[in-house]
Amino acid sequence: MEVESAAIRDIGYEPGARRLNVTFVSGERYAYERVPGEVCRAFLEADSKGRFFQAKIRGRYPYRKLG
Repeated sequence: MEVESAAIRDIGYEPGARRLNVTFVSGERYAYERVPGEVCRAFLEADSKGRFFQAKIRGRYPYRKLG
Protein backbone atom coordinates (compact mmCIF):
# COMPACT_ATOMS: atom_id res chain seq x y z
CA MET A 1 0.00 0.00 0.00
CA GLU A 2 1.43 3.35 -1.01
CA VAL A 3 1.71 5.82 1.86
CA GLU A 4 2.33 9.53 2.18
CA SER A 5 5.77 9.89 3.69
CA ALA A 6 9.03 11.68 2.99
CA ALA A 7 10.97 8.48 3.80
CA ILE A 8 8.70 5.53 3.03
CA ARG A 9 6.99 4.81 -0.28
CA ASP A 10 5.15 1.55 0.35
CA ILE A 11 4.14 -0.72 3.26
CA GLY A 12 2.94 -4.27 2.84
CA TYR A 13 2.06 -6.94 5.40
CA GLU A 14 1.77 -10.72 5.18
CA PRO A 15 -0.30 -11.71 8.24
CA GLY A 16 0.32 -15.46 8.03
CA ALA A 17 4.08 -14.94 8.00
CA ARG A 18 3.96 -11.83 10.24
CA ARG A 19 6.22 -10.17 7.67
CA LEU A 20 6.27 -6.42 7.14
CA ASN A 21 7.62 -5.29 3.77
CA VAL A 22 8.84 -1.71 3.56
CA THR A 23 9.93 0.16 0.44
CA PHE A 24 11.78 3.39 1.08
CA VAL A 25 11.72 6.39 -1.26
CA SER A 26 15.28 5.45 -2.25
CA GLY A 27 13.82 2.27 -3.77
CA GLU A 28 15.45 -0.04 -1.22
CA ARG A 29 13.13 -2.79 0.01
CA TYR A 30 13.31 -4.69 3.29
CA ALA A 31 11.33 -7.49 4.92
CA TYR A 32 10.94 -7.36 8.71
CA GLU A 33 10.08 -10.68 10.36
CA ARG A 34 7.83 -11.53 13.33
CA VAL A 35 6.07 -8.14 13.31
CA PRO A 36 2.70 -8.31 15.10
CA GLY A 37 -0.35 -7.18 13.16
CA GLU A 38 -1.09 -4.44 15.67
CA VAL A 39 2.34 -2.89 15.02
CA CYS A 40 1.62 -2.86 11.29
CA ARG A 41 -1.79 -1.26 11.86
CA ALA A 42 -0.26 1.41 14.08
CA PHE A 43 2.44 2.01 11.44
CA LEU A 44 -0.19 2.56 8.75
CA GLU A 45 -2.14 4.92 11.02
CA ALA A 46 0.88 6.92 12.25
CA ASP A 47 1.00 10.60 11.32
CA SER A 48 4.73 10.26 10.63
CA LYS A 49 5.65 6.91 9.09
CA GLY A 50 9.36 7.71 9.29
CA ARG A 51 9.26 8.55 13.00
CA PHE A 52 7.16 5.48 13.77
CA PHE A 53 9.55 3.27 11.81
CA GLN A 54 12.57 4.66 13.69
CA ALA A 55 10.92 4.33 17.12
CA LYS A 56 8.98 1.06 16.84
CA ILE A 57 10.42 -1.09 14.03
CA ARG A 58 14.05 -0.35 13.20
CA GLY A 59 16.38 -2.44 15.35
CA ARG A 60 13.50 -4.35 16.98
CA TYR A 61 12.79 -7.05 14.40
CA PRO A 62 15.02 -9.29 12.30
CA TYR A 63 15.16 -8.11 8.71
CA ARG A 64 16.65 -8.79 5.32
CA LYS A 65 17.15 -6.63 2.26
CA LEU A 66 15.04 -7.66 -0.71
CA GLY A 67 16.51 -7.79 -4.24
